[in-house]
Amino acid sequence: MPAKIRLQRNGRKRYAYYHIVIADSRAPRDGRSIERIGSYNPNTNPATIDLDFDKALTWLAKGAQPTDTVRAILSYKGVMYKKHLLGGVAKGAFTAEEAEAKFEAWVAEKASKVQAKKDGLVANTESSRKAQLEAEAKKNAERANAIAKRNAEAAAAAQAASAPAAEAPEVAEEAAPEETEG
Repeated sequence: MPAKIRLQRNGRKRYAYYHIVIADSRAPRDGRSIERIGSYNPNTNPATIDLDFDKALTWLAKGAQPTDTVRAILSYKGVMYKKHLLGGVAKGAFTAEEAEAKFEAWVAEKASKVQAKKDGLVANTESSRKAQLEAEAKKNAERANAIAKRNAEAAAAAQAASAPAAEAPEVAEEAAPEETEG
């Protein structure tokens, strides 16, 4: 029975998440599985991966073949690198302590890269939000100035309309004596 490490789809339409399972290669995608070793949610940024490291390593040592996507996930989590290091120990290239030191250094570097990405996403979100608020405040100020200008023009027009009506009778009174004189 050739075993595969692959993804089993769950979730709703257009919002899938996956279980990482060990299954017979002849079984359907969402069919019966031998064991569930983790989950993968690509809907978050960065993607959420929950993996039982030891079980995955054990199944790889037993000869289970991962699919391409699962191979990428296992590489991301360090399972493939750990398998590679254990192969080097078995061949006598280095000791188990050296292999463990290399793996711990790799894990620390990987964790710092992931944290840097998360921090970058948070900073990018905050800067875009701040820029959006500044643009909105600028637009609101422009609208307020335009409304104030329009109101001032309307008030000036109303004042001008009432002022000539008051001046017109005085002009007419002054003009009337001139007509009678002439």
